[in-house]
Amino acid sequence: MKTVATTLIISAAMFAGAAQAEQTTTVTRAQVVAELQQARESGQLTRGELNYPPAIVSSESKSRDQVLAELAAARAAGELSQGELDYPPVAAAESTKTRAQVVNELHEYLASGNVDQIEA
Repeated sequence: MKTVATTLIISAAMFAGAAQAEQTTTVTRAQVVAELQQARESGQLTRGELNYPPAIVSSESKSRDQVLAELAAARAAGELSQGELDYPPVAAAESTKTRAQVVNELHEYLASGNVDQIEA
C-alpha cells in the first residue's frame, strides 16, 4: 500500500513539473531590459524600504496659487478630514429649515402619538 501511495505522489510531482516546464514566455531578454530601463527612468523602482511606495511623478504642473485655491475650495466644501475618525470626509449637509421649524416638527410628530414622549 505504501508503494502505491509513493508511486502516485512521485507521478503527480512529475506531471506538475512537466506542466510548469511547458509554460513559455513570449518576452525576450531585450524587452525585459528595455522595460527595466524605462521603469528606472520614470522613477518606478525603489531602493530599500524608506522610499516605498515610489513617488508618482506628475506630468502636470500647477502653480502655488492654484494649489492654495484648490485647498481653500476643499476646506470650504468640508472635504478635508481632521483625523482617522472622520475618514472618508463627507461634505456637510446644509439645511434650509430653522431650529424653530425643526423643533415644531418634532412636537407635531410626538403629538401624533407615533412614538413615546421624549425630552426635547
